[in-house]
Amino acid sequence: MWCLFLVIYFFLILGNIHGAFGHQNPEANMNISQIISYWGYPDEEYNIVTEDGYILCLYRIPYGKTNNNNSARRLVVYLQHGLLSSASNWVSNLPNNSLGFILADAGYDVWMGNSRGNTWSRKHMYLQTDSQEFWAFSFDEMAKYDLPASIDFIVKRTGQEEIFYIGHSQGTTIAFIAFSTIPKIAKRIKVFFALAPVFSVAHTKSPLIKMAYTLKSIIKSRLDVYFSHNPSGTSVQNMVHWSQTTSPSYSIAGMNVPTATWNGERDLLADPEDVKILQSQITKLIYQKTISYYNHIDFLFGLDVYYQVYREIIDIIQDNL
Repeated sequence: MWCLFLVIYFFLILGNIHGAFGHQNPEANMNISQIISYWGYPDEEYNIVTEDGYILCLYRIPYGKTNNNNSARRLVVYLQHGLLSSASNWVSNLPNNSLGFILADAGYDVWMGNSRGNTWSRKHMYLQTDSQEFWAFSFDEMAKYDLPASIDFIVKRTGQEEIFYIGHSQGTTIAFIAFSTIPKIAKRIKVFFALAPVFSVAHTKSPLIKMAYTLKSIIKSRLDVYFSHNPSGTSVQNMVHWSQTTSPSYSIAGMNVPTATWNGERDLLADPEDVKILQSQITKLIYQKTISYYNHIDFLFGLDVYYQVYREIIDIIQDNL
């Protein structure tokens, strides 16, 4: 457990010294809406309320720069971030390498969620943010309340009964739980795209080693943007829940959602052995790909992520229209 908190502390230190990396990208000091607008894309922001009173922020890029007929009906793609992250993950790279922008330019209606407790979802209808009651949650509540509230809002707002879901890390965990336990939500998912899927951490390696791999791969990238937006916060209860080595007490064998997975052999959180076990339990596994040199963060910030992952996602969406 102490290793996990050391990693978090290391993240916080790096987040405070991002200016030391030299030239600072302007997005490092922007919120998510400002980043989207900075690159010339339309942005919408919505506050939604979960059944248990948490106020979550949803971001939307309704259309792109290269496909900007805003009267056209567009298929909805929903993006859900991972542990200690936020919707900023999907727009932190340059537009040609950020999945949010890529999907918008490809003609989709892009929605990006924020889990309770992160920077952009830190309000409640009646609980104070500094109260113990506010922080008494883990990924169980994110699956039970956050995801259904977000998906229901999008369906009502757009009038589209089915959406495509893309999750990274914890964004896949809460999806596996929700789609296997809430049939109403599962029916709304056309295809589930799982990037660095995590359902069990029985084989996960040292978090400190994971950090070393991560920093090695992105050291010459947009560090000030990444570290100014990450970590984005969660509860201690959620971190304690993640420290356990057994699978969540859910069965995904009955999940009736077409699912595609991408994982990395150097991923020390979504360990390849854990991913293999997970894949064997997915009833409708329509595609799977293992990238030999990818780690956990490469699915967001890898220099070749468009060619290795994002382009394939778009192809699968087109094949499932």
